Amino acid sequence: MNKKEIEKENKEILNRYRGLLRDCNRRYLSSKQKKTIRKAFDIALDAHKEMRRKSGEPYIYHPIAVARITAAEIGLGATSVVCALLHDVVEDTEMTLDDIQLLFGKKVRAIIDGLTKISDVFDHTSSLQAENFRKMLLTLSEDIRVILIKLADRLHNMRTLEVMPKQKQLKIASETLYLFAPLAHRLGLYTIKSELEDLGLKYTEPKIYKTIQKKLTDSKIERSRFIYRFASPIKQSLSGQGIKFKILGRTKSIHSIWNKMLKKDVGFEEVYDLFAIRVILESKPSDEKADCWRAYSIVTDYYKPNPDRLRDWVSTPKSNGYESLHTTVMGPKGKWVEVQVRSKRMDEIAEKGYAAHWKYKETASESTLDQWIKKIRDMLENPEPDALDFIDEFKLNLFSDEIFVFTPNGELKTLPSGATALDFAYEIHTEIGHTCIGTKVNNKLVALSHQLKSGDQVEIITSKKNKPQKDRLNFVITARAKSKIKGSIRSQQKEAASEGKEIFERKLKRYKITANTDNLNKILAFYGLNDGQDFYYRIAKDNIDLTKLKEFTKDRGKIKKSPVKQEKGKTLEELVRQTRGKKDTLVIGDELQKIDYKLSKCCNPISGDDVFGFITINEGIKIHRVNCPNAIQLMSNYAYRIVKARWTSQELIAFLAGLKLTGIDDLGLVSNVTKIISKDLNVNMRSIGFDSKDGIFEGTIMLYVHDTDHLTNLINKILKVKGISTVDRIH
Repeated sequence: MNKKEIEKENKEILNRYRGLLRDCNRRYLSSKQKKTIRKAFDIALDAHKEMRRKSGEPYIYHPIAVARITAAEIGLGATSVVCALLHDVVEDTEMTLDDIQLLFGKKVRAIIDGLTKISDVFDHTSSLQAENFRKMLLTLSEDIRVILIKLADRLHNMRTLEVMPKQKQLKIASETLYLFAPLAHRLGLYTIKSELEDLGLKYTEPKIYKTIQKKLTDSKIERSRFIYRFASPIKQSLSGQGIKFKILGRTKSIHSIWNKMLKKDVGFEEVYDLFAIRVILESKPSDEKADCWRAYSIVTDYYKPNPDRLRDWVSTPKSNGYESLHTTVMGPKGKWVEVQVRSKRMDEIAEKGYAAHWKYKETASESTLDQWIKKIRDMLENPEPDALDFIDEFKLNLFSDEIFVFTPNGELKTLPSGATALDFAYEIHTEIGHTCIGTKVNNKLVALSHQLKSGDQVEIITSKKNKPQKDRLNFVITARAKSKIKGSIRSQQKEAASEGKEIFERKLKRYKITANTDNLNKILAFYGLNDGQDFYYRIAKDNIDLTKLKEFTKDRGKIKKSPVKQEKGKTLEELVRQTRGKKDTLVIGDELQKIDYKLSKCCNPISGDDVFGFITINEGIKIHRVNCPNAIQLMSNYAYRIVKARWTSQELIAFLAGLKLTGIDDLGLVSNVTKIISKDLNVNMRSIGFDSKDGIFEGTIMLYVHDTDHLTNLINKILKVKGISTVDRIH
């Protein structure tokens, strides 16, 4: 780089730092805090001076950007800004946590430690990202700011993801949708959650993202006119009653629109609630609730509400702190419109998150976030949880829909939608869950697996003799209940294992074999096991035939030779090596060897689809479409098993694909459709089914095509048949 370019970069770094200070100055900072932020900036600048991002920009741009998100978009203070500036210093440079403590104190050290990625080498069966996420949550129980800064870090990485290779984009975007967006939602960070979801969709479903984005842009002027017309009478009435307010039109996020299209199985034009009208009131804390209902009354004076769509989160806030009144009303031109009514304080919490207010404001009452962190602590108490199980269970706590149920004494409990009577038992107390033998809901005896609804009153029947069995894992959905049941089962297994050990030692005496480590290892190898505890447990459950011990060749108690050794299962690497060298139409892996594969039935990929390979334990490599329903979970949790995959040729191989047709029922319609498929285009059909009701028909056809171009051509031909409205590929 020449001198002029260096000067230009230094000037830009300084501009970005000044922007950070402006973001920080939105809240009061003492001169001491400003000096600390400057010190952190100088250290980060020096530490990263030789480093560059993938885009070629100076690395320091990233910590400054994360600090700005932390200050401006989440609303945290000086300590968080310092930690955001330093969050990569320990991981990427010679500076240690002790150095950080010396310069900035214990609190900053603890937060930086939580933010620093784990550098230990894990074996190939564990997900590094899963372990990092678990460490972050362990630290969360000490300081919520760890997770907030981590979310800011992920948001900036997503905003700059375009410079990464496609495979990396998919992995990071999948992790974001699987872990970080739900976490932002659970912490009440609605704006950040929406952006993370949109950016995740941008890289996992680029065509869908661009299509919806274009349609939103094209309809923006029409939307603005509608919002103006809708809001005008409401503004007049609110002003006439002396209420201070502002009215905003908020367009749904692209990800939300796509979710709605999938859920309702409709096109973009049929999503009626593309935007929401938000009425934000300037109210005193004591008047907030009454003012919200007054404003609601004014809205419904002009527009008829849908009684099934009223949501009152003002009287009962969500557990992430969200407060608002939601209703759906019939607006001009027969359009349904969602209206949200809230105070300025409620809006701030909804946008920036309840987390931003957590414990930094002195309060005597326990916040809902504190209660949530208690639940996390309960999960972390579970001894030695597998990292991937931990994440799957943790995700169960990131629910968006909640129900409110009551104890027999009238105490309110919040549970995720879909929670069962047994989940409720564990919510009350672990021991009540363990000893639960029956439940009554609204005074009626119900099964343990009975799904609860809001307003239910639940009574638990217990017996001290009862112990939870494995099948009870099928009756619960909350992480707490699953964790406690697994913990109890492990304890029972330990008890059984000690009995099994006694049985084993008696057998050794009988067959004159000395009980020592060397002999035990040979016996375990013979039975194909590598864990003594598991071996003893199987003995207790009578799943091991110990009579085979008499077949061992012994010399003075020492095992010299085992009988015929049981065959060990193949490793993943052996599976991949075994499949190499076979001819086929997919090229897989970094070295792009042609190897054998199976097409996954969950998404039926065909030639031309964007695909990836997934190394299974027992079935070799399975090929999934990038937009497969299971892709996000596989890429996020098992990144180490993902291999690149692409089609190398367009050989005429038949792939099974499904089409869903809708239209107006007409004489000869089915005949016309099948004629095009089988005669005109020479396509073989595996199955066909049509259903007609009140003049509307729906049809499903499973057929064999060569590739995506062949399928697209077929869809376009069918769409030309008179009476056909839509033709969609079944995902």
